[in-house]
Amino acid sequence: MLTKNNFRNNKSNYPSQQYGVLDLFSGCGGLALGFKHKGFSILESVEIDKAASKTAGYNLHTNDNKRTHSSHKSVLDFTYQGDGGNGKVITIGGPPCQAYSNIGKAKIKSLGIERFGLNDDRAFLYEEFLRVALEASSDFIVMENVPEAVNFLGVNIASEVCMKLEKNGYKAVWTILNAADFGVPQTRERLFVFAVKREAGGEILLPDPTHQKPDKKFKTQNEKRFKSFCSDPYFREPNKPDKDLPFWVTTHEAISDLPELLIDSDTEYEYFKPNVRLPYLTEAKNDYQKKMRKNTFNASYVSGNSYRNTARDFRIFEEMHWGDDYRHAYDIAHKILRREAKRLKVVQSRHPDKYKELKKKLVPPYDKNKFFTKWKRLSPHKPSHTLVAHLGTDTYSHIHPYEPRGITIREAARLQSFPDDFLFQGSMGDSFKQIGNAVPPLMSEAIAEAVEKSLNSGV
Repeated sequence: MLTKNNFRNNKSNYPSQQYGVLDLFSGCGGLALGFKHKGFSILESVEIDKAASKTAGYNLHTNDNKRTHSSHKSVLDFTYQGDGGNGKVITIGGPPCQAYSNIGKAKIKSLGIERFGLNDDRAFLYEEFLRVALEASSDFIVMENVPEAVNFLGVNIASEVCMKLEKNGYKAVWTILNAADFGVPQTRERLFVFAVKREAGGEILLPDPTHQKPDKKFKTQNEKRFKSFCSDPYFREPNKPDKDLPFWVTTHEAISDLPELLIDSDTEYEYFKPNVRLPYLTEAKNDYQKKMRKNTFNASYVSGNSYRNTARDFRIFEEMHWGDDYRHAYDIAHKILRREAKRLKVVQSRHPDKYKELKKKLVPPYDKNKFFTKWKRLSPHKPSHTLVAHLGTDTYSHIHPYEPRGITIREAARLQSFPDDFLFQGSMGDSFKQIGNAVPPLMSEAIAEAVEKSLNSGV
């Protein structure tokens, strides 16, 4: 637990202005990692998921000689115990978003109305985040969530948070940022609330993009909504990228140097434990790959090569084109069924039981009209679409662009901009879930830099 004494005793390890970071709902530590890369000390990570807490502890705190740590507990049970001494606190975190997200709503409805809308306690965990942030008398606050939080049963949660912070002595704004604008090979949009203590006198500066979209006319669904947000006094449009910035990082640029694992659908599946290292396929070929290998340049091997054995579907994946979704996969599966039935001389009208058994073996059982968004083959020429926590259950949502399989742990981590020396704790499912839930570290680095500039603006 953070205390007055350990804060004072270790302030020499903090940046010049003595800011330390308290990370709530930390997950595996993606948001905190960006702050650490920018020189901030992560005072404590608080996370209820055991595997994610271990990951945050291992990667963010192990080398700090136990001066900082990861707490495996609910934020509901967490109380800030340090007064900060002469040090200053920045509180960051992403309260659970399932209650707000479209994916979450569909799932919760299937579980029962008692887990939906106002009945879902997770919808109000942002209040616990604010409780701790205010207890810590935080000099700066960063809260992350999904864009759907702007309309939760008619309520804009982002505005509600800003309003409460204003009443407690802060300047506050909210915006929506796209991870691709910050060098992450993924078009992942997330809502952020930024707040600075009024007595600090600083202004809130939003992060500056490091990359730009290749098609200036293209607008995401959230960009199209920016005009409708302008009536909200707390909303601020994100900074626009400079014209000379590099284009968004593509999937090919992100993962093409990683190990080749399944050449074709006839290749025998081999399970590699997450800690097993395999040789890189090539040398680092671009700036992004070099950045991901920054702390592993002398290593010829990389871990996290686990992927799911979805044997029925390897043949389907093999025939999918870049950008194809489940509707295409469903049609491909039926083509495979017809070919196999012809080869085996199984006629549906004459051999109904054999045909039914063959169909079950080859064709996924999902409705292609309801399920089509759940499968997608990555295009090597574009950033990935958004990674989600459901990766922990399957990886059909992100099918490898060249090989007939889902992505590996390390490939998912690359698409989220976790460096190759970041090691995930727990099972393969745990690792995928942690990655899908995380804030991309490169995006967080840009946020941390903006926070530092904001605080310096008041000096």
